Amino acid sequence: MTDFIQHLASEKRHSPRTCDSYQRDLQRLAAWLVEQNHTQWRAVGGYDLRRYVANLSRQGLSGRSIARHLSAIRRFYQYLLRERLATDNPALDIRPPKSSRRLPGVADVDQLNYLLDATPDDPLEVRDRCMFELMYSSGLRLAELASLDLNAVDRKSGEARVAGKGDKTRILPVGRKALEAIAQWLPIRAELAPQTETALFVSRRGDRLSHRSIQARLSRWGVVKGADQKLHPHMLRHSFASHMLESSGDLRAVQELLGHADIATTQVYTHLDFQHLARVYDQSHPRARRRSPRDNGDQNSGQKGSE
Repeated sequence: MTDFIQHLASEKRHSPRTCDSYQRDLQRLAAWLVEQNHTQWRAVGGYDLRRYVANLSRQGLSGRSIARHLSAIRRFYQYLLRERLATDNPALDIRPPKSSRRLPGVADVDQLNYLLDATPDDPLEVRDRCMFELMYSSGLRLAELASLDLNAVDRKSGEARVAGKGDKTRILPVGRKALEAIAQWLPIRAELAPQTETALFVSRRGDRLSHRSIQARLSRWGVVKGADQKLHPHMLRHSFASHMLESSGDLRAVQELLGHADIATTQVYTHLDFQHLARVYDQSHPRARRRSPRDNGDQNSGQKGSE
């Protein structure tokens, strides 16, 4: 298992976070197999893995989480086959249980404007607002924001170079408000960070801000500035996508901006957009509005009179 993780890191060039995720999933499987008195990977069969999936489901894991586990197991057995440490891949025909697809949470445009227009109370809040402006402006993932370096944002052209999943680089537009927020943050950053630090966003100690710290600061901003829902990084990305789609209707453009390899991933936002349109339709279209009992009574009385 250790050799497999090293293979992912060195040959497949997966990120440390991805490797850690694979390792946790496989260690969980290994612990369960030991409880079932299995001592060799080659002895594990499809029946065993179906029992394992059932066990994960009983523990409350969603279908999506179980699918991630199965993906790690399939990749691991591909490696074992290559190394001739197994004779088949028992996970190939195992399917995770279906789970309902949750639509991503989206913040209202007016609320986001209110929160982003709030005045920072200290230097670190200047940094926080800058991060959130940039995330909402360009639809960044949490990992993409955390990995930004100083030279990643070209303020003259209003563009940012972002390293997405699989180390795929894309160039994204940066809005005027986000550029203004960066200009306010950079003098403060210069006082905190040593010259050797390349990160755009740093902690009070001057080192690169961690994922957990960004999540905590966004949640704090929402509480302090009076948000009516819990804020998290994915909400800003989802809000960016939904608001862009509502305004433009261009699914392909939103796909490119988000860095989705498959447009099917982006299509979830069409459901959000349709929900918005359906509400507007129900409230506005004369043939769609539900009539009140009084309306029905007036209609019925009119019919009786004409008869």
